[in-house]
Amino acid sequence: MPADPLSWETVDREIAYTCPGFDIVNETVRLPGGTETDFDYLSEPESVCILPFTPDGDVVCIEEWRQAVARVNRGLPVGGVEPEDDDLTAAARRELAEETGHEAETLEELLTVEPSNGISDSVMHFFVARGCRPTAEQRLDHNESIRVTQASLEELLSAIGSGDVRDGRTVLAVSYYQLFGTDAGSEEKAARG
Repeated sequence: MPADPLSWETVDREIAYTCPGFDIVNETVRLPGGTETDFDYLSEPESVCILPFTPDGDVVCIEEWRQAVARVNRGLPVGGVEPEDDDLTAAARRELAEETGHEAETLEELLTVEPSNGISDSVMHFFVARGCRPTAEQRLDHNESIRVTQASLEELLSAIGSGDVRDGRTVLAVSYYQLFGTDAGSEEKAARG
């Protein structure tokens, strides 16, 4: 299959900087017109975001200090997929338990996105967790400062609408769920099946 005329050719690639959680990659690329230039991007493992509902229908939220924006962020549990995770569902269950101390009865796929594909190769998988109860031990990483809270879906939607919740992953998960639920991709998934 011939390359798309918009595609860039990677001529050279090196890791310019690495740290726990991500790398900064520097590539020399050839653009469609033949010009060579540099392109830098952030490279990180796939991650999961969980929209967790209690048996009563409330959403288990987290409040976490975010150094990059110097404030407490209200959002949902999110974390990277680890090598020991058997699959994405296992990663979602692990992150939910580690960040909130909650375990889910069921987990459903919601959607998968590339949240910032102009500057990153990040891929985020969203899940809806149901029947979440505080039956696990919260096990935070050394650099996590998290407080677990609950809110109704309506309260969370209102906070998103007023700008009180600014975390993009949370805005996307809650808005998508409100618009489409968990059945939105089922026809597409069946067609790919």
